[in-house]
Amino acid sequence: MTEHRQNGAGADTEGAGGVTNGVRARSGGDAKIEPIIEFHDFTFQYRAQSKPTLHDVNLTINRGEKVAIVGQSGSGKSTIANVINGLIPYRFPGEFSGTVRVGGIDPTTTPLHETSKIVGTVLQDPDGQFIGLSVAEDIAFALENDQIEHDEMHARVAKAAAVVNIEDRLQAAPQDLSGGQKQRVSMAGVLVDDVQILLFDEPLASLDPASGQQAIETIDALHKRAAGDATIIIIEHRLEDVLHCKVDRIIVVDRGRIVADGTPNEIIASRVLTEHGIREPLYVTALRMAGHDVASEDEPESVGSVHIPAAARAELASWAREPRMVPPDANPILELENIEFGINDVDIIKGVSTRIFEGEVVAICGTNGAGKSTLAKLICGFEKPDTGRVRLRGEDITDTPIARRGRNIGFVLQNPNQMISKTFILEEVSLALEHEKISEDEKQARIERALRTCGLWAYREWPISALSYGQRKRVTIASVMVTTPDIIILDEPTAGQDWAHYTEIMEFLKSLNDSGITIILITHDMHLALEYTDRALVMSDGRIIAEQSSAAVLANPELTRAASLRTTSLYDLALRVADGSDVDATAFIEQFIARENQWREDVLADHLGTGR
Repeated sequence: MTEHRQNGAGADTEGAGGVTNGVRARSGGDAKIEPIIEFHDFTFQYRAQSKPTLHDVNLTINRGEKVAIVGQSGSGKSTIANVINGLIPYRFPGEFSGTVRVGGIDPTTTPLHETSKIVGTVLQDPDGQFIGLSVAEDIAFALENDQIEHDEMHARVAKAAAVVNIEDRLQAAPQDLSGGQKQRVSMAGVLVDDVQILLFDEPLASLDPASGQQAIETIDALHKRAAGDATIIIIEHRLEDVLHCKVDRIIVVDRGRIVADGTPNEIIASRVLTEHGIREPLYVTALRMAGHDVASEDEPESVGSVHIPAAARAELASWAREPRMVPPDANPILELENIEFGINDVDIIKGVSTRIFEGEVVAICGTNGAGKSTLAKLICGFEKPDTGRVRLRGEDITDTPIARRGRNIGFVLQNPNQMISKTFILEEVSLALEHEKISEDEKQARIERALRTCGLWAYREWPISALSYGQRKRVTIASVMVTTPDIIILDEPTAGQDWAHYTEIMEFLKSLNDSGITIILITHDMHLALEYTDRALVMSDGRIIAEQSSAAVLANPELTRAASLRTTSLYDLALRVADGSDVDATAFIEQFIARENQWREDVLADHLGTGR
């Protein structure tokens, strides 16, 4: 049995119903309530840690429920998942007290392969879960372990693939699939045996917006198809994306404790999300800024259902009548002229021409595989274009060596661990200056300036292993800053980050931009693009198909569809307050962002430090 798959045969069960924990279950009120997951005073401490991660957890989840568990990074939500699926204590040993029951068994004493007959887990990284050379082989993995007869295996693989709409790719290699298709293969791999509980650990972490929406819709379709027999648990911090389809309950975890457990309407209205470092839905924030004290009776679980009183509607409608913001004039710092690039006769970048202006914060957006990262590599010199020119401040640098180009253009990878090679912070940040022909005094001055700017000077003698993920990200940025670049390119700077840490990283990057550095962000997080960028370059199939403000991009349904992005709930809210009349959704979104920036400073400053 391997850690990446936990499948098994389920039993015939009744659907859940009625009211439990103050939450009405999904099916009819006369149906039987049957707990399938029960924690009682459960505390757990990892063997390598000095303090418990979970504290006195009391939680009941009923058969047939669809539940979202949310919390900041390090809150304990993934630890709860690892108890449910049996990885604790078998894969992650430690000390625990209290009791837990999952599908009638105790996962802390039941062999892992037996727990896997009840709980199927889909992890957040699809690429790390594949074993087979083809989609069909990968789906069949658990059946091969159970020595299922060949004809039955084929039939069950075909059935599971059809459920998640991947049946036309059974002979494809997993690495040739899109991010969304990979997620579907992972789902089929746990559906191939009729598990009772489907556990999704951050299923949206590596997906572009359109693929993420499809993943949530697929999970919802699985739940509806099961008609009360399957319990679904989604662990995420991108709550608004999860709420694209209905859930029965939201469970909020912070510092190893269950701090809230209720219906989506109750949780969203209570402000408990922002109090514990989780972003509430954007349309709810807009209503609060418009002066409406959102209550559970307003049904705020979706932008389509939420009640908008007349006063708030009038205030919101006024936003759409504000003039659009005009960017200031600036000189181009980077110019790309008809860039083309391919590998093995496959065209990847197709005639890209664009300009980046001095002092901008620019987002390069688009679906996975659109060419965003490849374009960044061409800018940095890691790859050389087949045709076209790259100019920095008017100078042609197309053939300039990487080392020399790196003095002006820095590149920060998505995963800081892939950039770090030294043990201590000071060693790592000094590394980039080893072969620079500058005085020792200048080296030390640059190192100190970079560390102070990144908030790391006080920790300069610390081992990197003692740092948080966000702090390691800052180390990699400091390592780039010592070369005093004019431009810093960051690949998915907030991937996998909860709202509090996301805000911390982005506010830090904003301060770098304020110091004069031009920032280019490769991202499919359109919330990030809205809040922190001046402009978005939208890529699709190796081409730039739009260069507009991020608000204009997200107010254009045709453009978002073409780029596998999606409009946000702010666009839907703008349409609702327009009530059939013409509305300038771009102006509406711009005004929301301007007001949110001020509102966040005034109202949420004390909450953003919670749990750090």
